[in-house]
Amino acid sequence: MLLAGAGAVGLGGLAGEALAAAPAAPLLNPVVRQRADAQVFRHSDGYYYLTGSVPEYDRLIVRRSRTLAGLASAEEAVIWRRPAEGKLGGYIWAPELHWIDGAWHMYFAAGDKGQPFRIRTYVLRCDGRNALTGTWSLLGEVQTPWDSFNLDSTIFHHKGVRYFCWAQKEPGIETNSNLYLAPLATPLTLGRPPVRLTVPTLDWEVRGFKVAEAPAVLIRNGRVFIAYSASATDDRYCLGLLTADADADLMSEASWTKSPQPVFVSSEETGVWGPGHNSFTVDEQGRDVLVFHGRDYKAIKGNPLFDPNRHTRVQRLYYKADGTLDFGVPAGAGEIPDRFSPLDRSGAFLRVEGEAVGVGEGPLAATQLRQKAGPAGTVTLEPILRPGHMLRVEAGKVVVAPAASGDRAAVFKRVKGLAGRGVSFQASDGGYLGHRDGAVVVGPARDARARAAATFVVS
Repeated sequence: MLLAGAGAVGLGGLAGEALAAAPAAPLLNPVVRQRADAQVFRHSDGYYYLTGSVPEYDRLIVRRSRTLAGLASAEEAVIWRRPAEGKLGGYIWAPELHWIDGAWHMYFAAGDKGQPFRIRTYVLRCDGRNALTGTWSLLGEVQTPWDSFNLDSTIFHHKGVRYFCWAQKEPGIETNSNLYLAPLATPLTLGRPPVRLTVPTLDWEVRGFKVAEAPAVLIRNGRVFIAYSASATDDRYCLGLLTADADADLMSEASWTKSPQPVFVSSEETGVWGPGHNSFTVDEQGRDVLVFHGRDYKAIKGNPLFDPNRHTRVQRLYYKADGTLDFGVPAGAGEIPDRFSPLDRSGAFLRVEGEAVGVGEGPLAATQLRQKAGPAGTVTLEPILRPGHMLRVEAGKVVVAPAASGDRAAVFKRVKGLAGRGVSFQASDGGYLGHRDGAVVVGPARDARARAAATFVVS
């Protein structure tokens, strides 16, 4: 419980309290501009690796860093360029880097010179352990049952089996691409005929084009999740989701359930359009992270494939109480948002509802706040659904208001959690941000109950 009437304490120093640790370099969106179809993962060597499509569609790139934030400025190596003529001389799309049997392999889609949309999947192999400096050579073309448009392959392991999942146009089915799955016998060959996982038939999967592509796999909470991208690559591009029980036969179509609605779509509130072609990784604390591309604007001149501004973005991935994925909305430009759960209200979070700030359960996007660094170790808290607005103290109550430079009522000192864990936020009048009777307020924290109400677990 919080009580009114705290004495003022300057933000410059707090006796007996230390600032909660903050990352040396903040992780900001977009992480890398003009890198679409992004794959980011953390390898056993401790590095984060990134690859993706470049706007020119003419080369394959890799960068790496010890941190996710470091990928933004990491040196980028060009490991391969398309030939000037002939096979593989067309568009180069959607690379993925995989460590297979002690060697780096790069899977990618390529067209031919003069037939740039004759897209097939190929593999490069590296002769050294350093993916950026090793010599890469063409291993060959992945063999699927049909000689037809195919792309966006990924690889995952489950219960001792190495699986290959990809998108392809199957003869006789009037779609642009469907999703398929098969065990991978060698880097180029399937171990058995594939299972067709899904065909795009729902309204949100067939806008502009009939597309199911770019599968990305996450195994968590006794389930195998496959996120995939659907529809045209403009603002209608979105993510769908397939789910199977982890103990089910993944090669049986009956094991998979398709979510009836898209799970990740464009957001006018946050200013991200066409989010898709995702991958999954973990942050330095081991928390699951969603990687995807998206644009900063909706209107595109000409063919969206040739608009260069699909940027690599990341944000933390969350789970519902039943263990299923909760993607929320694309979080927009700036610092990666957090959720703040009061220590005395497990499962509840700071939540924005219009101009009001309360404590409660989702929806996820209403509970995500961006910590924006201010002067002298302070922060402001920006709701992702209200860019340019901040949490502000007015007469002891916290509300959402437009941001204003130098507004001390919107500035907080982030300190170690008053209850011995987590974090707390001290306002300029010396009181602490906490909750009382469902509202978020600022006041003193004189006893254990008040300190718990003013301490937050960050996720």
